[in-house]
Amino acid sequence: MSPDGLAAALEQYLAHVAVERGLSAHTVAAYRRDLTRYAQHLRTLGRRDLASVTVDDVAGFAATLAEGSDGGRPLAASSAARAVTAARGWHRFALAEGLVPDDVAARVRPPAQGRRLPKAVPVADVEALIAAAGAAEEPLGVRDAALVEVLYGTGARISEAVGLVIDDVDLAERAVRLFGKGRKERVVPLGGPAADAVGAYLVRGRPALAARGRGNASLFLNTLGRPLSRQSAWGVLRAAGERAGIEVDHLSPHTLRHSFATHLLAGGADVRVVQELLGHASVTTTQIYTQVTVQALREVYATSHPRARHGGRAGTRDVK
Repeated sequence: MSPDGLAAALEQYLAHVAVERGLSAHTVAAYRRDLTRYAQHLRTLGRRDLASVTVDDVAGFAATLAEGSDGGRPLAASSAARAVTAARGWHRFALAEGLVPDDVAARVRPPAQGRRLPKAVPVADVEALIAAAGAAEEPLGVRDAALVEVLYGTGARISEAVGLVIDDVDLAERAVRLFGKGRKERVVPLGGPAADAVGAYLVRGRPALAARGRGNASLFLNTLGRPLSRQSAWGVLRAAGERAGIEVDHLSPHTLRHSFATHLLAGGADVRVVQELLGHASVTTTQIYTQVTVQALREVYATSHPRARHGGRAGTRDVK
C-alpha cells in the first residue's frame, strides 16, 4: 500500500458497503465515523496500512473506545461494540480483496454489552397516540395519523416508512412493500385501520401537500411537498405523544416497532412469522421479544398467584 494506504483502503471499503451491500447513507456515515477513528488509532501506533496491523492493535482500539484515551469521547458498550464490528468488517473485506495476508481482527470480540429488553407501549396508549396524531388540521392530521398507523401496523423501521413511494402500497390487497437493510424487500400486511388511514391520507392529505412541491412519488410528504425526513417523522410522533399525555422520553418510532412485535407475540404469533414481518435476518434477533412477553407473564404470575411470593402466607389450609 502507499503511505496513505489506510485512507485509500477505507474509501474502498466504504464504497463496497454503499454500492455492493446497499447500506443506507445513514449507516455508511456511521461506518465512516467509526472507521476514521480506528484509522487514526492505527496511525498513532505507527501503522500505515492494514497489512501491518496486529491483533493487539485491534484489541487496543476496543479499550480506547471505552476509555476515550485517544482524545475522543468514551463510548457506551453498545457504541463501542458497533465500532469494533465495523473494524472487523473492514479487515474481513481487506482479506477477501487480497490486501492483507491474515484477518487479525477476527480474533477480537466486540465489547460485551447488556441486552436491554425493548419497552413496548400498551395498546391503549397506541390508540391514544394515533388519535392525537390525527387531531392536527388537515392535511397534516391525516398524514400524521397514517404515518403512526403504518409504523405500528407494519412494524416498519422509520427509514422504511419515510422511504415508501405510492406504488409500494396496495390498498386493495391491504399490503405494503418495505425495503429494509441492504434494500432487502419484504411485503407486510396492512391492517384495516392502517389501510383506511392511508386511504384517507391519499384522498384528503397528500394531494394538498403534493401541490406545494414539484412532484415526486414519495408517500409521506412534508409541508413543502418534499419527502418527509426521518427527523420530521420523529417530530410528528413526539408531538402526538405530548398531546396524548404519553411519556415522551420513552417514545420513538422504534418504540412502535417494538410494540408491534411484542403485541403480536403476546397474541400468539409464531416467532418465525414475526421475524419475517420485521425483516430480521436471524430469528435470534427476534427472540428478544419473546423475553418481553415471558417477563410480562412472570409479573402477572408474581402478583396474582397465591404461591408465587416467598415469605408470605401461600393460602389457607383446612383445620382438622
